[in-house]
Amino acid sequence: MLIGIPKEASGQALVSAAPDGVGRLVKLGYDVCLESGAGVLSSYNDYAYDNDEVGASIVDRETAWGADIVLHLDMPSDEELDLMKEGAVLVCRMNPFANPDVADKLAARKITGLAMDAIPRLSRAQSMDVRSSMMNIGGYRAVIEAANAFGRTFGGQVTAAGKSRPARVYVIGVGVAGLAAIAQAGSMGAEVYATDVRAEVADQVESLGATFVEIPVKQESADGYAKPLTEEEQQQVLQVYADQAAKSDIVITTAAVPGRKAPLLLTEEAVAGMRPGSVVVDMGASELGGNCACSKPDETVMTENGVKVLGPTRLASRMPRQSSQLYGQNIANLFKLATPEKDGVLVLNQEDPIIRGITVALDGQVTWPPPAVSVSAAPKKEEKPAEPESEPSLIDDPGRDARTLRGLLWKALLGVIAVALVVAAPPEMTQHFFVFVLACVIGFYVITNVTHTLHTPLMSVTNAISGIIIVGALLQVAATGDIVVLVMAVIAIAIAAINIFGGFLVTHRMLKMFERSSE
Repeated sequence: MLIGIPKEASGQALVSAAPDGVGRLVKLGYDVCLESGAGVLSSYNDYAYDNDEVGASIVDRETAWGADIVLHLDMPSDEELDLMKEGAVLVCRMNPFANPDVADKLAARKITGLAMDAIPRLSRAQSMDVRSSMMNIGGYRAVIEAANAFGRTFGGQVTAAGKSRPARVYVIGVGVAGLAAIAQAGSMGAEVYATDVRAEVADQVESLGATFVEIPVKQESADGYAKPLTEEEQQQVLQVYADQAAKSDIVITTAAVPGRKAPLLLTEEAVAGMRPGSVVVDMGASELGGNCACSKPDETVMTENGVKVLGPTRLASRMPRQSSQLYGQNIANLFKLATPEKDGVLVLNQEDPIIRGITVALDGQVTWPPPAVSVSAAPKKEEKPAEPESEPSLIDDPGRDARTLRGLLWKALLGVIAVALVVAAPPEMTQHFFVFVLACVIGFYVITNVTHTLHTPLMSVTNAISGIIIVGALLQVAATGDIVVLVMAVIAIAIAAINIFGGFLVTHRMLKMFERSSE
């Protein structure tokens, strides 16, 4: 089958498949053609596709639209749909949640439609989820837009002229976009706080080094999205958002539910309570409204109290090269699922919940909406019944008393040996014994309380101490004629050497875990 990639409409910088994505489609057995200049705005010229490594061909507009399968970013215009032939397959973002009439348009032309933005949130569908890929880029870019408008550095600084505190960033909505924004703001040195009505995302927030701000409303998601709130719940959460916004320098709102108007998260009163110079980035801004009452699509609004409210749309289009690559990979992963024989023939198995979930129209029939698919974001924890308490029994462990007695005897024997050594040692050795015992006690409490992230630096310190031990033991070997001292010095050298080489080996293995792959 022939796959066509036409040029996008004016204003869209992305292309529906980058060269690496096209190469994967060719390996699945498809022939791929690209309208000339389709990838230019994403920094992919025609030669990037028309070469032996990728294997696509460059064609005119009519040929690209007339292919068996057409890949596009968004729903084409009626004029572009008329260029497609009957029985063709259209793969693009259709937003059938908010525009159910697209199914009728496709069915009337006997075009099969696959909506890439309707991928169900199943674990095995993550590699095909266009919405997540684009929101990931969008969350990253939202922080860049905020930094550009903020006018200060995110990280705190200490200079000769004085010090400045880090910026405080508050992210409302911890989906894919929210997590990307948290990670980026944190990497730039900001103090990051985040809120979501789904309590199970708290661990994800904290794993990125941010602080989770709890709200009085808790939800459990069955499809990966938050649910609409009641009037009473809405008032409760709005108060939390307003209180946190008043403390923050930057607020990023990311809440969006397919097919519904973006929920209101920041009221005009909440924005009025923010400090002058603060920034709000409303990722939910659209013609239908946004998460912030003051935002306007693709505009920067300056409020009376000096707060900048940004309403950027198509954030992924501001990074077209990477966004095109991710979109193309999502498409290639879908085609890998729908081409089981790798023979270039698309198989739309309606028994598969992924394929059925994105099929809007099939063979002239409207198939939207699909059956509901239950997706649990976090499985419920099963509460184990409490085990009945039982009376302790002496016959449960017959050897327990014997082991306890042996342990006490060994401790007593070691204590006697230690006292004998102290008594038999010359008087000038007393202070050395005191230092040794003190070092053991202090070392035990210091090392056991070291955080895990410092274990590798601590190992370097112990290596240095072991080096000092080896130097001292070598001096004893060379200077003494006492056979006992000689044996103990050799043992000390051996143990210290094992510690040093073992420490370097473990450190090397730990550092290998953080090396970037060359691929």
